Amino acid sequence: MAFGIWLGVFVLLSVWPSVRCSDLPRGAIETVCRDRYLLVTTQLSFAGNEPRFEAVDADGVHPITKQYGSECGYMFSILPLPGHAELRASYFSCHTDNQDDEVFTFSFNLITIDANGVEATYSVTATCSLPLPWSPREVSCEENYMEVSMRSDVSCLSGTTDAWTAALAKAHSSATSTWQVMFQQEGQQLIPMSFSEARELGYVFHLTQGRLVFRSPYTPRSVMGSVSMINGSVVEVVHPILFSRQRWVVMMVDWIVACSTNEGMYDGVGLVWQTPTLLSPLVSGLSGLESIKISMGVDGQLLDEPITAERGYSLDISDTTVQISIPFNAAGGYRKSFVMGNMYHEVYVVHLYYEQIFLDDCGVETRLRLHRPMNTPLLIQHLSIINQTVLEDRVFTVYLGNLYYDVDLVAVTVNGHNFTILEATKSDLVITMVPQPNSNLHAYILRLPFEDAAVHKLYSPEGLLQFSMDINYTLVILPQEEPFYYLASVVAQFNDVFPPVFKGVCNEKSISFQMDHKPFDYLWEVGVGPYILTTNLAAKRGYIMQNDSKSLTLEVPLFSVGYTYKDINLKQFYGSFEIHSRLPKTLEVKSSLVKACLFQTTEVIVCSTEGVVTVVTDVTLAIPGAEPNGTFLLDSTCRPQETDDTRALFSFGLHTCGTRVQVDHQHVTYENEINVEYTSQSVNAPVKTRDTASVIIVRCVYPLSDLYKLFAYWRFDADSPGVGTILTRVPVKTFQPTFPPTTRRPLTSRQSLQLANEPT
Repeated sequence: MAFGIWLGVFVLLSVWPSVRCSDLPRGAIETVCRDRYLLVTTQLSFAGNEPRFEAVDADGVHPITKQYGSECGYMFSILPLPGHAELRASYFSCHTDNQDDEVFTFSFNLITIDANGVEATYSVTATCSLPLPWSPREVSCEENYMEVSMRSDVSCLSGTTDAWTAALAKAHSSATSTWQVMFQQEGQQLIPMSFSEARELGYVFHLTQGRLVFRSPYTPRSVMGSVSMINGSVVEVVHPILFSRQRWVVMMVDWIVACSTNEGMYDGVGLVWQTPTLLSPLVSGLSGLESIKISMGVDGQLLDEPITAERGYSLDISDTTVQISIPFNAAGGYRKSFVMGNMYHEVYVVHLYYEQIFLDDCGVETRLRLHRPMNTPLLIQHLSIINQTVLEDRVFTVYLGNLYYDVDLVAVTVNGHNFTILEATKSDLVITMVPQPNSNLHAYILRLPFEDAAVHKLYSPEGLLQFSMDINYTLVILPQEEPFYYLASVVAQFNDVFPPVFKGVCNEKSISFQMDHKPFDYLWEVGVGPYILTTNLAAKRGYIMQNDSKSLTLEVPLFSVGYTYKDINLKQFYGSFEIHSRLPKTLEVKSSLVKACLFQTTEVIVCSTEGVVTVVTDVTLAIPGAEPNGTFLLDSTCRPQETDDTRALFSFGLHTCGTRVQVDHQHVTYENEINVEYTSQSVNAPVKTRDTASVIIVRCVYPLSDLYKLFAYWRFDADSPGVGTILTRVPVKTFQPTFPPTTRRPLTSRQSLQLANEPT
């Protein structure tokens, strides 16, 4: 609560003809009567960045410049942080109408300048009734001047000093009926001068209805003042002595004004200001001065102790010094963020208001008031990055903290992927603003799943899986929206992460695979050759696949696409099937299993990528009783490599043994025939004869696009195995009934071999 009460305020606002009163926005100009001055404020948004004031009285208009303000009791300042300009006018300022030291009337012109440089003038008039009774002596330590006033009937002399004796002697020898003044300075001779001469030096003496007023600027313009160091604080002192001869009596008024000019300091925690408990110049000038009360506040208003305690202010009083501490960013001050060299800076400003009451031996009260702006240097604000990611959630959670509420996040870049705050809401990126506990700061929490395309993934064969994000935060300082950038990198790492592992089992007519699911199986694709293993692929190729939350099982029937074959003979052969895990982007195979199983041979045809056909077929299906060792191909020199009672095994090159070739727009077809010698007997003739018949057609079909090397280099090298078919012709008539024709469906396989089987 402010010290004192408000007894009455009368404010009149008017404008020159160039601007109408209705043009004034609400709060554009405000006036407040304080204990010992009128406060006029105007918003910079209304007045522009360089407003100025003029004092107006019956004698005319008086621009309030820096020098004129220090001489006449006006303190004008532009305060960018709160966003306004303010004028503090002392009740004893030069152009104020003073009625019995109780009612004070002010008149000013406010000149504003808009963005286009156009000036406008507003007339501001205010009348203040004295809110608080005058103390016998009052000292005001303003930012740009010192002012002392005292009741004209105050007198208290207890003893004399050598300086007073010297001043008295000088006054006796030079006094006239006109008032004069001498400025006492240590080691300097007292020189009497008139009030007008003192005024030329910047000093103002004024006699009101009941008080004597003296005003002085600070050093260096205070040529008659001095600076002292008292208990570690700088104190400015001016000591004028007024004298006049009235008949046989010399009247003397001994004035002294002392103000601490300590600007305060920043100690890393907050702002600290210090002043001597007793200003020794005042003590020496006034008899037995004793400090009886000390109060503090901000912005020209004193605060009660509960409020200062709530805000964290501290007031420490010792026998020698008074120390005031205000924590950084405490209520009552002004904090602002800045950007310099892409660094986030801040500054904190407090307008300290200090009051101290003294009592001398005569019981006369002296009240000292002081205005002192304090600010921190430009401080670097260190942002905090906390990686709050929980690996089991598989979601990055990144906390960016230590941001004040004049800082906004407008965009982020994650590994080169740009997201505005609006765009983030349409993606898997979630950005949430949260308050920081126990502070007036706020933070942003960024969440992004590991599986998102913007996240970098790195896997090493040693089983280390690493997810990483390089984040570039774009932040702006409000309200000017000045941008700056903050970089952060976060990593999440898993150990013992390996590609899926399959187990293979041989069955009578198939191979089965099983894979147990693990948390990171989604990082790899399960493939068969160049294709991803999907339910559609399995259904198309005749695989039997089951996939649940625990495992994946795949049964691949013999002669399905994907098999390779070797060591084929009439008894058995090896069939192999490969399944592998690979990276989705690079298709790099990280693990594979090739399961080879031994199968019993019935009928087989293999069209290899090297252009070799291997076929096992039962020739007795076409000619019952035929001898397989009597079979041959179109080239009769091409005989079977192995035979038994019913079957023959041939293996030959596609460009040998009389093989025919036919080319169309999409395929190349190779055909050969298996011929057999057999014995026949006519019904009408009992004599048996030996004949030759083409009973089986062997066919291999390759995609034309796979055989480019054949036409480029005259070398057979297919990209994939061909599709093989065994076709049996109409059985030859013998003594047995004629067999109906049999069609055998092709069987296909992947990798290096392709084959078809014709069931009997």
